Amino acid sequence: MTMNNLDLALIGNSRISALINSQASIVWSCLPRFDGDAVFCALLQKEVEESDFGFFSIDLLDFVRSTQEYLFNTAILVTRLYDRHGGAVEIVDFAPRFRQFGRIFLPMTLIRKISRMQGNPRIHLRIRPAYDYGRHRATVTYGSHHIRYVAPDMVLRLTTDASITAILEETPFFLEDSITLLLGADESLPDAVGEIGRHFLEETTAYWREWVRSLSIPLEWQDAVIRAAITLKLNADDDTGAIIAAVTTSIPEAPDSGRNWDYRYCWLRDGNFVVNTLNRLGATDTMERYLGYIINIAAGAKDSRLQPVYRINGRSMLEERIIDSLPGYRHMGPVRIGNQAFLQAQHDVYGSAILAVTHVFFDLRLSRRGDEMLFRRLEILGNQAIGVFDQADAGIWELRNVTRVHTFSSIMCWAACDRLSRIAAHLRLAEKASYWRQQADRIHRFVCEGAWSDKRNSFVSTIGGNSLDASLLLMQEIGFLHRDDPRFAATVTAVERELKKGDFIFRYVEEDDFGAPVNAFIVCTFWYIYALVALGRRDEARRLFENLLSHRNPHGLLAEHIDPVTGEQWGNFVQTYSMVGVINSAIRLSLRWDEAF
Repeated sequence: MTMNNLDLALIGNSRISALINSQASIVWSCLPRFDGDAVFCALLQKEVEESDFGFFSIDLLDFVRSTQEYLFNTAILVTRLYDRHGGAVEIVDFAPRFRQFGRIFLPMTLIRKISRMQGNPRIHLRIRPAYDYGRHRATVTYGSHHIRYVAPDMVLRLTTDASITAILEETPFFLEDSITLLLGADESLPDAVGEIGRHFLEETTAYWREWVRSLSIPLEWQDAVIRAAITLKLNADDDTGAIIAAVTTSIPEAPDSGRNWDYRYCWLRDGNFVVNTLNRLGATDTMERYLGYIINIAAGAKDSRLQPVYRINGRSMLEERIIDSLPGYRHMGPVRIGNQAFLQAQHDVYGSAILAVTHVFFDLRLSRRGDEMLFRRLEILGNQAIGVFDQADAGIWELRNVTRVHTFSSIMCWAACDRLSRIAAHLRLAEKASYWRQQADRIHRFVCEGAWSDKRNSFVSTIGGNSLDASLLLMQEIGFLHRDDPRFAATVTAVERELKKGDFIFRYVEEDDFGAPVNAFIVCTFWYIYALVALGRRDEARRLFENLLSHRNPHGLLAEHIDPVTGEQWGNFVQTYSMVGVINSAIRLSLRWDEAF
């Protein structure tokens, strides 16, 4: 298996997902859901050898090249492998998702269909699930047409019309026609596996194309927007409504940086950005599920205090630990499971929660309607924002060993009060509208007086501080400053001067617990694009956007960070934040449909 990189394709069904490399090997998949055990974990292993496990490979003997693409407007991947003798095979990978019996059918199942395209291809199947994050190989039992992979907490069944002996003994064989491999729960199938695979493929293809047809997309960059939208859908858990930050853990932000975190959880901040984007696209089903998730989180919060991040099931404990069973991406450990950020104070979460839920009061497309009872619940979060807007926290960048009064956190507390005032006015609660407007104005004055630096001629990242960070680019986006406010333009200029390296914006440049950042946080450049559009600098924004699009991987996907010199992607993958940036930038920059015809 080749050296690990992030030129990977994502498949899934909003319950499970898998990352597949260019030679059709599944190198990452967590089951039974996104934050489950890494059954396939080769992405965080060394070069795979004969004795290793934690992968699902389909090897073509005498392989020379491959091509890979998604089926048009779907999450279904097609890989074609070619050998030096003129033989070729086609592999179709997907996780079933379609409407059945009045609900969405999304089993914990991965389907791989392998077909002979030409010549006499000879293939070698190696299916080696692991458990306990690569520490052990699953025990194997088998029947006439299936193989069971047994672990202490889960049993997987592979049902196939291929030779069971060839799979068990990993014996190469000539592919005469086509075979289907269905890996899922330990359940027998009601029909022949090939027929089920065909039916599931047809239905899943139809589902995704119908879903894409329901989107409101811009005229320009349609392919990029559609792929980003599908990716957001795949990163949203259909059962609970949680939206994960990425499907991986511990891909380092930069080589040997130690900045290796587990992103398979739901950050309230990220969720708010995703919800706003889904609203623009018209993807109201995913948006509504997340709103239900966040409302339940808020209702169950102890003392009405919100954490920055929660598990997919809404639970609060994400105890972080380092595991020694996986060496890490390119041997760049540590590999972390869980995320200690759940213990941090990040005061922007109150604004993030209220901004997300605000949609249910104003969007008539949603089946759930905001009422006075829900408003009263949100007021409890607003009161928390009032109590902490001038208090130190870890900030948006989750600093581990230092706390300050962060400007962005205070601005998001302002946003909480501002939106509560707007909601109250919408509900014709005049006294409440006035009260929350007064609180918003008070926080606004606090930020303007404490975070503006005459020396820098810009807002700064902390109250009374002197440094900058990229979150200041969102001041207009959130509504704290008007686009015509000269302080906004001045702050953008300061960010350009200090945080821009080449065509990329760094989140900050000062040293933190792990030294100075060496790679750019991709979403920050998207935030810069938003700011340029707000300032009327559209030509610059379009150039930067096209440059970012050119750095996506071959499947149109983005990770968390990028090397500003080489363009190589780093950090957890696929990063929800980054894909949100693709959609929002395209919507802002595209010509209108009526301008083009």
